[in-house]
Amino acid sequence: MEIKILNGEMEKDILSRLIKRSPENYPEQEKTVKDIVDHVRREGDRAVFSYEEKFDHIVLNKENFEVTGEELDEAYAAVDQKLLEILRKALSNIRAFHEKQKTESWFSAEGDGILLGQKVTPLDRVGVYVPGGKAAYPSSVLMNIVPAKVAGVKEIVMTTPVGPEGKVYASTLVAAREAGADRIFKCGGAQAIAALAFGTDLIPRVDKIVGPGNIYVALAKKAVFGHVGIESVAGPSEILVLADKDANPVFVAADLMSQAEHDEMASAILITDDRDFAERVNAEIERQLPTLSRKEIIEKSLENFGFLLVAGSMEEAIGTVNRIAPEHLEIHTAEPYDIMTKIKNAGAIFLGPWSSEPLGDYFAGPNHVLPTNGTARFFSPLSVDAFVKRSSIISYDRNALERVHDSIEAFAEWESLTAHANSIRKRFE
Repeated sequence: MEIKILNGEMEKDILSRLIKRSPENYPEQEKTVKDIVDHVRREGDRAVFSYEEKFDHIVLNKENFEVTGEELDEAYAAVDQKLLEILRKALSNIRAFHEKQKTESWFSAEGDGILLGQKVTPLDRVGVYVPGGKAAYPSSVLMNIVPAKVAGVKEIVMTTPVGPEGKVYASTLVAAREAGADRIFKCGGAQAIAALAFGTDLIPRVDKIVGPGNIYVALAKKAVFGHVGIESVAGPSEILVLADKDANPVFVAADLMSQAEHDEMASAILITDDRDFAERVNAEIERQLPTLSRKEIIEKSLENFGFLLVAGSMEEAIGTVNRIAPEHLEIHTAEPYDIMTKIKNAGAIFLGPWSSEPLGDYFAGPNHVLPTNGTARFFSPLSVDAFVKRSSIISYDRNALERVHDSIEAFAEWESLTAHANSIRKRFE
């Protein structure tokens, strides 16, 4: 990789290149997705079955569409018992972390006939999309289902594509049962998102859809937003490592490539204030890359969206981090906790040399569904809050309203909303 000096022009170029990966920049695919969504909305299961046969080469009908208890039992028999043990440990960590996010309804008696409050209500039914056509992602199952279960969602409906043999991966099914999915359907892509959003004879309509996927899934979620809630329209994965001269170049190189292997569109960026360190990281990438199974994907990712940047100071580097607003930020500096206090925009922050990003992907407990493409400036990781809604509670008795009715009527009159004023005035005529 080429080492670049970080300056205003370079930062502007990086931000421009990163934003081009956004799902907003795929007009041709967006039209295809719209057609699929409209078709499923009109024809329901029949349209879903036709797309599954066309894209995934699987023949589905009402008898084999939903995963059965027998198929779940077969998955448990097939999955490695050590993996099951690890999965359960990860599940325990994820559940414990999300339990701390729960919020309760509250009410405040203000006195003199006034009661105010907030009522927290879980969503009734949530759809979880899990990718799976080419590989199994049990970690995605856990991260999307657990916060919904902790929030108290009544029913969780999961959709996932089948693998090459026409079956859902065993590890995906086991993770779904362990996490608490209520129903699982064998479908993927934009057609699965549309089915969850509008409902079919077999798939019930949900209130919100969460979960990652390819560009067609991302665009389908964008297309159905408003009919249902979504957590975000996610772009390709990204990592930014902020390091000083004393960081370990072996660790940093490995961590950059751990994200680059996701996708040729993934981004891996190092920002350091020491050029010699950047050169050592570059040498480590070249040394480690040939040993990795997805080296071709990593090479493409680093070629297109990988950057080794040398800043004039750590303060300049921190400013760039906040403007890029990375999905994953690793801080490899002498004082990572001090640096962390200056970070305003990042999806997840990993502190110190032993907090590698895959720790967050699989095991630590915080959610790995994170804002991408700079949206960490205003979005947060998936959490329990995504699966509840809040209702404001307002109660005034007659005496309380009488004390303020003149003010309310005047305010309404200033806005020329005379019916609003009339609604209050009629109570005291």
